[in-house]
Amino acid sequence: MNDPHAPRTGQAPPTLSREAFHVQFMQVFHDPAFRAEAEAIGRIEQVAWEAYEDGRKAPVTREAGPGYADPDYALSVDWMEARARIDAAQAAWSRPETRSRVLLINGSPRNDGSCPGEMSKSWRLLQLAREVLEGQGLQCDVLDLSRVTSDYGRHIHPCKGCASTAMPLCHWPCSCYPNHSLRQTGDWMNEIYERWVAAHGVMIFTPTHWYQAPTPLKAMIDRLVCADGGNPDPTSTHGKKAAQAKALELQGWDYPKHLEGRAYGVVVHGDVAGIESLRRNLCDWLDWMGLIDAGTQARLDRYIGYYEPYATSHQTLDADEAMQEEARNAARAVATAVGMLRAGRLSPPDARLKRPRPK
Repeated sequence: MNDPHAPRTGQAPPTLSREAFHVQFMQVFHDPAFRAEAEAIGRIEQVAWEAYEDGRKAPVTREAGPGYADPDYALSVDWMEARARIDAAQAAWSRPETRSRVLLINGSPRNDGSCPGEMSKSWRLLQLAREVLEGQGLQCDVLDLSRVTSDYGRHIHPCKGCASTAMPLCHWPCSCYPNHSLRQTGDWMNEIYERWVAAHGVMIFTPTHWYQAPTPLKAMIDRLVCADGGNPDPTSTHGKKAAQAKALELQGWDYPKHLEGRAYGVVVHGDVAGIESLRRNLCDWLDWMGLIDAGTQARLDRYIGYYEPYATSHQTLDADEAMQEEARNAARAVATAVGMLRAGRLSPPDARLKRPRPK
């Protein structure tokens, strides 16, 4: 009898032929200046082809060692180093003497170092909050997601949806990247995971793009799925063995919330529509992950220049002193919530209730 829990297959396309691989590989060398190094590039291409053909996703590994389900399993060094930094950040986060830290996230893809030629309004609102928080003695860590549009080789690769096969297949931190055999490198998320873990509070500042979160913000959100129920031990599934992960989840999985207990605030803006739904989506997501909202004034959505020209939107923000103060108030609320959380005076009323459906 066929196993009803066996992974369903048949969707993936065939691997590239050598000729098709060449076309893909050479795209990055389109600049005619590379022609002088054609022979060297050809040798590098052959190495890359062999890595692709052999599926060398993680070419540098070492034994997992004590503390893992299979200590002899060869884990990616990239992953092990990211995990060590996350563990260190979590340990520091837990120590009372650690200075309170707030992660300020700019969700807009705009900055004046790329095509728009102008900074984003989200960035400006973030700076208002930063002044408040630093003025109250909190340490600020600014995560500017617009750098994926302006930095060389910086990426937030898409989530592959491992959790939908089985939650234990979704590793904490994500082990899908880097995938060296597919040239899926330059992934920013290992650093971003560490920065979320180190934070006692998180604030997101974002515009609304077509009723949704902007591309880099949504990419980060999707890749944070491993923080909500993810498996901290890839050896328990021997890497990406789907059948093993299914069996492990069916035995009972506790869906650990790796980022719970942090305070949050959200500042959403737009120009025509969609700000309310995006603010709700972001807050619902953060609530689900176990973060704690800092109150109604920390959950802000506002229009800047409703149905007015884009060209004057910065001037509109200049004139909107009320919204500027609302952004500052959101920061003040987060600062207060962080202090109360760290003093043990703030917890959700339902904190001790066990979810009957934890997924």
